[in-house]
Amino acid sequence: MAVRVDKSPARPKLHRAWLVAGITMAALVAAAGFRSSTGALLEPLEQDFGWSRATTSGAVTLNLVVYGLAAPFAAALMEKFGVRRVVASALTLVAIGSGLTLVMTEAWQLWLLWGFAVGIGTGALALVFGAVIANRWFVKHRGVVIGVFSAASSTGQLIFLPAIAHLAEGPGWRWAAGLVAAFALALVPLILLIMREDPVAAGTTPYGAPDDWVPPPPAPKTGAARVAIDTLRSSSRSRVFWVLFASFWICGWSTNGLIGTHFIPAAHDHGMPSGTSAGLLALIGVFDIIGTVASGWLTDRVDSRYLLVGYYSLRGLSLLIVPSLLGPDVHPSLFLFIVFYGLDWVATVPPTVALCREHFGAERAGVVFGWVFASHMVGAGVAASYAGWIRQVDGDYFIAWITAGGLCLFAAAIIFLIPKPKVLANADIGEPVTDSM
Repeated sequence: MAVRVDKSPARPKLHRAWLVAGITMAALVAAAGFRSSTGALLEPLEQDFGWSRATTSGAVTLNLVVYGLAAPFAAALMEKFGVRRVVASALTLVAIGSGLTLVMTEAWQLWLLWGFAVGIGTGALALVFGAVIANRWFVKHRGVVIGVFSAASSTGQLIFLPAIAHLAEGPGWRWAAGLVAAFALALVPLILLIMREDPVAAGTTPYGAPDDWVPPPPAPKTGAARVAIDTLRSSSRSRVFWVLFASFWICGWSTNGLIGTHFIPAAHDHGMPSGTSAGLLALIGVFDIIGTVASGWLTDRVDSRYLLVGYYSLRGLSLLIVPSLLGPDVHPSLFLFIVFYGLDWVATVPPTVALCREHFGAERAGVVFGWVFASHMVGAGVAASYAGWIRQVDGDYFIAWITAGGLCLFAAAIIFLIPKPKVLANADIGEPVTDSM
């Protein structure tokens, strides 16, 4: 009697890279949760403690600057101590910093907790973390994965911001801060359980790696600070680095610094309820997920320089018309701006990461992007204080909008100074591709 043999193909096993990507996304969302709360909490904090807009904006500025400056050192720490330890520690620090705001009574405590504790914790969980994971775990679809990680900040904004605004207007801002602290702390055991340092540690290869893939050599056991500083010293000899540094500084100015921090109070100045403006800011997050993932897809197919020119140009033009769009109600023109700005919010990240990898090699790309990202958050911090100062002096944000629009057009112009990489193939084996000055 013949025996029937089942020749149907076995169901493909889920690659470990996707599990790591999933927990990375969750950590990035958690880090974005507290940062997205600042705009919704400015006025409640001012009303509760009697603090000025300059005081609260200054705390946000310190948070953004520390957040950015922590990124390159966090990337180096991940190389030295491991991704899992650094991420778990960072989430714990975010939870502690956010939780202690529940009992603060003085402005200096706001600066200490928001500025330093949460700034350092979220800085270690910045887009640099996502770039490290994408470069280690993915060969195929790397641009798309970086796009998804970039959209995590918008996802956090989408998930947390409406709830934070509702809690701030209802039970109080302390409930909002407690929500973020609890979510961050709950992720720590998941990170320790799922995260692995690299594919080799998990007994596999990067997703989409060729059959002849060879693991990269172990990172030298050098101090994290020295790695970060040495990378800055060597990459700063390249014109490409300074163009990316300056353009991403402007990117931070026009997103986290201005829109992320001041859109809600600016809309409130024009008679719009805070809940409505918070909903619009969350809607930016919805469309940013679409725009950033699409940007990652395009980055795998289109010259990254052309993408950045388009993104910065259109963003600059849109910011120039914002003052004429704000009002007590949501009309079609304002809704169109929200949709467009959402699509363009952090669409700049995938092509910027790609240019770091193409011009400086895969081995240095994480730390190089860390410094570029640091400029992003320093620009955001300067913009947060600048816009707060403009509002306090002029009584409105008009000059702040015009300044941001002009800077974005300047960023589009300087992207033309970046040459095309000489040998793109070397970008995945860790060799510097260009030496552009």
